[in-house]
Amino acid sequence: MDKELIIRSESSAVDFALTKDGKLIELNKEEDDNKFNVGDILIAKIRKAVPGLNAAFVNVGYEKDGFLHYHDLGPQVSSLLKFIKRVSTGKLKDYSLQNFSFEKDIDKDGSITDVLKSNQSLLVQVVKEPISTKGPRLSSELSLPGRYIVLVPFSNRVSVSQKIESKEEKERLKRLVKSIKPKGFGVIVRTVAEGKKVAELDRDLQNLMGRWTAMCKKLYKPHHPSKVLGELNRASSLLRDIFNDSFTSIIVDEEALYTQIKDYVGEIVPEKESIVKLYQSNVPIFEKHGIERQIKTSFGRTVSMSKGAYLVIEHTEAMHVIDVNSGNRSNKSRNQEDTALEVNMISATEIARQLRLRDMGGIIVVDFIDMNKAENRKKLFDHLRNEMSDDRAKHKILPPSKFGLIQITRQRVRPEMNIKTREVNPNGGNGEIEAPIILINKIKADFEKLLKKNHKKITLSAHPFIAAFLTKGFPSPRSQWFMDHKRWVKILPRDAYTYLEYHFHDKDGKVII
Repeated sequence: MDKELIIRSESSAVDFALTKDGKLIELNKEEDDNKFNVGDILIAKIRKAVPGLNAAFVNVGYEKDGFLHYHDLGPQVSSLLKFIKRVSTGKLKDYSLQNFSFEKDIDKDGSITDVLKSNQSLLVQVVKEPISTKGPRLSSELSLPGRYIVLVPFSNRVSVSQKIESKEEKERLKRLVKSIKPKGFGVIVRTVAEGKKVAELDRDLQNLMGRWTAMCKKLYKPHHPSKVLGELNRASSLLRDIFNDSFTSIIVDEEALYTQIKDYVGEIVPEKESIVKLYQSNVPIFEKHGIERQIKTSFGRTVSMSKGAYLVIEHTEAMHVIDVNSGNRSNKSRNQEDTALEVNMISATEIARQLRLRDMGGIIVVDFIDMNKAENRKKLFDHLRNEMSDDRAKHKILPPSKFGLIQITRQRVRPEMNIKTREVNPNGGNGEIEAPIILINKIKADFEKLLKKNHKKITLSAHPFIAAFLTKGFPSPRSQWFMDHKRWVKILPRDAYTYLEYHFHDKDGKVII
């Protein structure tokens, strides 16, 4: 399995495309003007505590106040408030928490007004970026993520990722972390720490303690609101969270970013430093690796899949709805149940990819093709769960209902990736059309459909631009069709046709599509 991270740098943004075996599975964008990233820690002031919501609104410098619920305060918020007050006035200069006296944990079912008051200073961490008309969602239970561990100030708890299955390995990691953990800090051991030695865990811990100290230095007479600890840039945070031994290459098209990523990879996994490569060519990096084409064909309302099947993705205010369609595929001698299962399995793989690619969150309802057999419904459910196991966003999948519906909830921490794929109609008028590359895919699908009907001789008539695209270059799309299906199609340019008009004719010149 080839896993590549392709990074395109532009003046105002950096785009990250993660591919698996050449197929785009994740797309991220980091923009210079993005003021709030998940993981950022800010020193801010409480605007107002609202007992009815048991939450507080916090001035974080955004047009809408941040939202902080009582359950997101953390049990040790009283100790945090005391620490901030003493550090900001200069009375406390030891940030290690070694000799800091902790306050009593707050009542887990208490009221926000018992803990917070208006105009009070508090450290808050962004857990959800501003989405639509809502301000950022905040937490005051701080955490500093590293490569192998997550450092949790004002806690003493040590926990290990549930994805590590070996009980012996969990106990080993817990024992190692307890031996190096500083007083006053809790630690969460991440999945990638499995099999790591104490020296590697300690190096990660010391790096996080350094970040904690640097943050605390900014708390002396701070400006409110201000960012005191920024999450790593998107490139580094992405590598920290997803990088593993399965990566085969990281390709960057800008020298400064290339050097930064190479240094970061050299620091966390020295033996993999050589997979970071600088892209130098006049052909844009996304064009060269087929990313641009995949973006155009993956973000529309309709998503084509293999064997003629396709998805229709609709977005409403309350949820996302995905409809699975079998298209025009022939089932030959196979029965309807087998056809439904095959299309549903292909669709489940594509749906898992689409959720990650678009970063769709909230409630997603998928209308699969109905299947009568319980074992087939279970097979589909297990396959979808397996396909979504690599998804880093928290999610829950409910088994199929008797109507073939599967409900998914998926955590949403940043706005959905929404790329416009429709373009101005080149034939004039005010309407919009699908991107031209989708037209080429549609022509190919129609050609394959005709092959199944055993037409002896096929001619395609199309606008001269489309005809030229299909016949020029090596291998041209027409040549590729011939290599794939051993059938030649004659292509005739027609000046009278509009850009998007095309027709297939049989040997007698009769229009068949």
